Amino acid sequence: MPALVNYSGDDELYPGGSFCPSPMELGRLYSTIGSNLDLYYPPNKRPRSILKAIEAEQHCQEPGIEVLPDECLFEIFRRLPSGNERSLCACVSKRWLMLMSSICKDEIERTTSVAETVSPDENQDIECDGYLTRCLDGKKATDVRLAAIAVGTSSRGGLGKLSIRGSNSVRGVTNLGLSAVAHGCPSLRSLSLWNVSSIGDEGLSHIAKGCHILEKLDLTHCSSITNKGLIAIAEGCPNMTTLNMESCPNIGNEGLQALARLCPKLQSISIKDCPLVGDHGVSNLLSLASNLSRVKLQALNITDFSLAVICHYGRAITNLVLSCLKNVTERGFWVMGAAQGLQKLVSLTVTSCKGVTDKSIEAIGKGCINLKQMYLRRCCFVTDSGLVAFAKAAVSLESLQLEECNRFTQSGIIVALSNIKTKLRSLTLVKCTGVKDIDMEVSMLSPCQSLRSLAIQKCPGFGSSSLAMIGKLCPQLRHLNLTGLYGITDAGLLPLLENCEAGLVNVNLAGCWNLTDNIVSALARLHGGTLEVLNLDGCMKITDASLVTIANNCLVLNDLDVSKCAITDAGIAVLSRASLLSLQVLSLSGCSDVSNKCVPFLTILGQTLIGLNIQKCNSISSSTMELLVERLWRCDILV
Repeated sequence: MPALVNYSGDDELYPGGSFCPSPMELGRLYSTIGSNLDLYYPPNKRPRSILKAIEAEQHCQEPGIEVLPDECLFEIFRRLPSGNERSLCACVSKRWLMLMSSICKDEIERTTSVAETVSPDENQDIECDGYLTRCLDGKKATDVRLAAIAVGTSSRGGLGKLSIRGSNSVRGVTNLGLSAVAHGCPSLRSLSLWNVSSIGDEGLSHIAKGCHILEKLDLTHCSSITNKGLIAIAEGCPNMTTLNMESCPNIGNEGLQALARLCPKLQSISIKDCPLVGDHGVSNLLSLASNLSRVKLQALNITDFSLAVICHYGRAITNLVLSCLKNVTERGFWVMGAAQGLQKLVSLTVTSCKGVTDKSIEAIGKGCINLKQMYLRRCCFVTDSGLVAFAKAAVSLESLQLEECNRFTQSGIIVALSNIKTKLRSLTLVKCTGVKDIDMEVSMLSPCQSLRSLAIQKCPGFGSSSLAMIGKLCPQLRHLNLTGLYGITDAGLLPLLENCEAGLVNVNLAGCWNLTDNIVSALARLHGGTLEVLNLDGCMKITDASLVTIANNCLVLNDLDVSKCAITDAGIAVLSRASLLSLQVLSLSGCSDVSNKCVPFLTILGQTLIGLNIQKCNSISSSTMELLVERLWRCDILV
């Protein structure tokens, strides 16, 4: 039976038409079900035993398992005493499996006489809590496998989560497969269907009739499912809390309205690229589902009206994501903030929306008084003026992330930082090409004492002058990420390091080509007592001298990445001799000067290492790598 429950191989479940290895297996099976045959046939018309039928098959070539019609087998199967016996029967043939999967849990008959013969262990399938998870991908997704899952998991705690991604091109999942799940898995709470065009409304209707405690439904690229299927789910699954829909061209406003009306526990909804969903569906959803706390609307044909409804009825919303809403104007976003209805909004993400302007973002800052996280991506109509106004207005802001917002300049970001009167703890800038490195007087600006994390990634115009100014304004930094700032130098980074009074804990300098051993020495000297994570990936001017400084000063460092640096075996030897250093993760990927001679040093470091990356270390032979894997068996090694 474990083969049925856990089967996930590439071969077909029934390559030869039967999963039973020998007639003796069927004989042993008959010992369980044979006594039930009297219930269906008068004594004078009783059929031969299954064992005799198989013996006769050897002479007359008549298949023994085909003797009984489906109706009789169904009645026998539903009277089997436990899930173990039902699973054994399902292993006999595809026909028996599909018959077994058609039996609903409430159709299984449990009589006193049968229960008396079943041990407590065999009767464990009565209570199914639904804690099992199954995922079918690609060619493994077939109706036969779904039927096997439905039968096998029923006696193993019950299926709670099912994910189907793609479908077998020859024998793909159809409505019949979902019907088997609906019959055998009433404990199902989460269903995900990704790119399964062969499943339609009928399949969802089966789920709605059999899985009444379903809470989460994820539909992605399901072109055959329409409003009818979603309405069936709404009517049969009142405990629905989460709905995710993406690229479902035939689901529209009617389905959303039914879901909002019939599922009062609905808390989270995400809709992306569904052309039939418009203002009517979104407005009904928001006005009827009063418990919605998480809303994500992406690439929909909605207008300012939907945003007005959101701010009026969305008083429970805490997380809101709006992306690629081409028909929403500045007025829509302005009303969303000015109406002051989103009092509980904590996190707001806006991507590629032309309606986000200086005026609307200021209104959002003023109206959403509990907003703590703001993420703007590709909002090209917001300038320095809007950023500064938002920074002044958002009194609860803790995290601000700006990505590909190219109208922001160095001046706007510096002034916004100095004007933030909140508890801002994290600032992230990614690919903001409008930032240029210019000299600016900051002595008259107020420092941002609350900022703890600063990430400036792939902003090519951000150089040494900008870093020096940031350092003066943010003296309490603990986390610093400067990935991809190839223009900065030791002289530019040093003032920032010197102004960090609290002590840096996590520093990422990956891709900063111009940094040398001097800045690593300063970093180790100034922050060695607090530094836990250091990433120097791609800093080609970093040599063994930096490892000497790290070994002598960084007492609590546990994660070091010197990939593609000018590191040699001598540097590794220095690290291995550092008595106070306890590295847990070390990455040497692409260090071509690290050779076979490093083995004894890595062996010593391996006493504390849990992760080691020696990929693309071309001077280390394959046999040496195998030796390291053998010696450092506790460590996860990438070779």
